[in-house]
Amino acid sequence: MAQKGVQLDRETFSCSICLDLLKDPVTTPCGHNYCMNCIQSHWDEEDRKNIHSCPQCRQTFTPRPVLLKNTMLADLVEELKKTGLQAAPADHCYAGAGDVACDVCTGRKLKAIKSCLMCLMSYCDQHLQPHYDVPQLKKHKLVEPSKKLQENICSRHDEVMKIFCRTDQQLICYLCLMEEHKGHDTVSAAAERTERQRELEGSQQTIQQRIQDREKDVKLLQQQAEAISLSADKAVEDSEKIFTELIRLLEKRSSDVKQQVRSQQKSEESRVKELQEKLEQEITELKRKDAELKKLSHTEDHNQFLHNYPSLSPLSQSASSIHIHPLSCFEDLTAAVSEVRDKLQDVLREERTNLLLTGRTDFSLSEPEPKTRTDFLQYSREIKLDPNTAYTHLLLSDGNRKATVMRQQQAYSSHPKRFTIWPQVLSREVLTGCCYWEVEKMGNVSVAVAYKNISRAGGSTECGFGRNNKSWALDSSSYFYYNNVRTPVSGPVSSRVGVYLDHSPGILSFYSVSETMTLLHRVQTTFTQPLYAGLRFNGLFGSLNGDTAELCKLK
Repeated sequence: MAQKGVQLDRETFSCSICLDLLKDPVTTPCGHNYCMNCIQSHWDEEDRKNIHSCPQCRQTFTPRPVLLKNTMLADLVEELKKTGLQAAPADHCYAGAGDVACDVCTGRKLKAIKSCLMCLMSYCDQHLQPHYDVPQLKKHKLVEPSKKLQENICSRHDEVMKIFCRTDQQLICYLCLMEEHKGHDTVSAAAERTERQRELEGSQQTIQQRIQDREKDVKLLQQQAEAISLSADKAVEDSEKIFTELIRLLEKRSSDVKQQVRSQQKSEESRVKELQEKLEQEITELKRKDAELKKLSHTEDHNQFLHNYPSLSPLSQSASSIHIHPLSCFEDLTAAVSEVRDKLQDVLREERTNLLLTGRTDFSLSEPEPKTRTDFLQYSREIKLDPNTAYTHLLLSDGNRKATVMRQQQAYSSHPKRFTIWPQVLSREVLTGCCYWEVEKMGNVSVAVAYKNISRAGGSTECGFGRNNKSWALDSSSYFYYNNVRTPVSGPVSSRVGVYLDHSPGILSFYSVSETMTLLHRVQTTFTQPLYAGLRFNGLFGSLNGDTAELCKLK
């Protein structure tokens, strides 16, 4: 209770401007007490308005009052000072560089805790108290401390701007409304704020909803990334096991081949050694017989010669002639192993492409389609034709880049990849990603792409390029074919056709190549398998003799 009384004394004898104990106290006509220097400084600032007011109750005085020192208050303050209870705000209560300072405080200013939109002033806790006590001030609009209160004052009329002109989209004061904004669409600033607040809340809701949607997307992507990581780890682990088994199988097969070779080597060496021993025995016998004959031939006694001649043992049957055959058995085995290697390489190359295609996600982005031939050439691919797919009346030449229709049947071996009826051929290379190639043709030739699993045997439409859903073809008569549906193209087809493929987004474009690139037809689809370049020769077979098509060298 004693402490409360001291606090009351401290508040009673403190200046509401500097918040310190009164120095040379004076009393205004409205009854409030201030330090003489504090109130004089406050009124000095108000001299330009010719209106002097009380900082606490805002009562105005005209003319400026003449104030005299209140000796009774001065004596009481001196007595209070002797008690050692002089009040002083803590350092953190004073306004710093980034703080809004109280407009009423003199000397070292305290931090403002509120700003008044009616008074256009900011107040510390002490100087704000009249806004809570005085009925007239209670109606004022208090906001968080702001350094931009002067922006609410009209620079032309020095009045508070409380009106919003929708015609000119700006804040104005009531004098502006009577002059240059007369007749404009105007509302109160509060009404405009209410409407824009609704718009702002709508925008906030939209943004918050979008944030929620994007957060869900991010979460889904995180889950997708985790799933991809787990799936990739499992795939690596499983593939390592499979390849380990494959390596073991190859090692076992290698060991078996080695054992087979060594066994055959031993058998052949044993056979050769046996023959060698027989020959050596025969040589020894022949040498002995030769010595006997030589001795007999040198006998001088004719009777003795004739007597011993019948007693000579006859020659034994000679061994059959030895025929040396080339050691082709081992060469054949090496060739067989090489063939297995080549087949395995082909399988691994094709399966690798399939894995890359089936393993890709739906988040891939397509490359921007080139515009000029120079742009296209950066995606050029070296493509060769696969002899195992060529129709038997197609002659491949120039390093398997050129195909020519021939009357005579070519000496191709039987192969399951070969087209048996349709005069067609596919490339050896698998086409994925972004790639570009050109075909120079003479005659009635279709330029095509196709899946590997297109049918090969027979003359049905399941085999013909463009006649099924596994191939796409541009012929020489300005038509494009897919799934046996004919579509006219946008211009004449020149002798050189460029093909651009962007596999992931499913873009396939055909161009007529001359001095410029002329788009003939574009396909936008979804490719589910790797593609191969193809050539098809059209028309009656007799009329096709000599027609050619060549995959051009572009690098």
